[in-house]
Amino acid sequence: MSAGVRGIGMTSQRTRERLIQRLQEKGIRDARVLGSLRATPRHLFVDEALASRAYEDTALPIGNGQTISQPYIVARMTEVLLATGPLENVLEIGTGSGYQTAVLAPLVRRVYTVERVQVLLDQARRRFQQLRLRNIVTKHVDGGLGLPEYAPFDGIIVTAAPAGIPRGLVEQLRPGGRMVLPVGQADEQALVAVVRTEAGYEREMLERVSFVPLLGGVC
Repeated sequence: MSAGVRGIGMTSQRTRERLIQRLQEKGIRDARVLGSLRATPRHLFVDEALASRAYEDTALPIGNGQTISQPYIVARMTEVLLATGPLENVLEIGTGSGYQTAVLAPLVRRVYTVERVQVLLDQARRRFQQLRLRNIVTKHVDGGLGLPEYAPFDGIIVTAAPAGIPRGLVEQLRPGGRMVLPVGQADEQALVAVVRTEAGYEREMLERVSFVPLLGGVC
């Protein structure tokens, strides 16, 4: 580890606290979610050249046309996912850097996370090992198809935007299970909470967002 990264590590607790304060000012209230973000070293999930910006409330590039999400969005999606109570098993579509996964891991029994870009998944796996997060199952597959072999899930979180709500992912939720995802194209995206019902699903539009598109097959 370079001296620069060590320096970031020594000062990160103060900068994390400032980030937590900003998230609270933006309306994040769940103490479990705030605690997990406080404990998760975001500087380990970005390139060393960007480590000094790790605790800014902004998205940052991670290569391969992907980004690490803005901390507020990570907190907001996690809070919405957990709004109905504790969850046993959660599916994440789009591992990316692994930051959202690492925030989720202390809050649920098991996280299944899928990523279609092998190099990103390999980097995320090394970070999970470094942080000793042992309740994460990683898969190198097309995320749009989900993981039907492990369904049903209590929750699903999607970190890239499909054009519409993927019916096949809804069907991988247990009845009453919740999915949080961005939906739409380009500058017309909204964060949506979906709850599976006996008749299909109900959805609630939450706020405007901007995500990279969900690539590959979407069921």
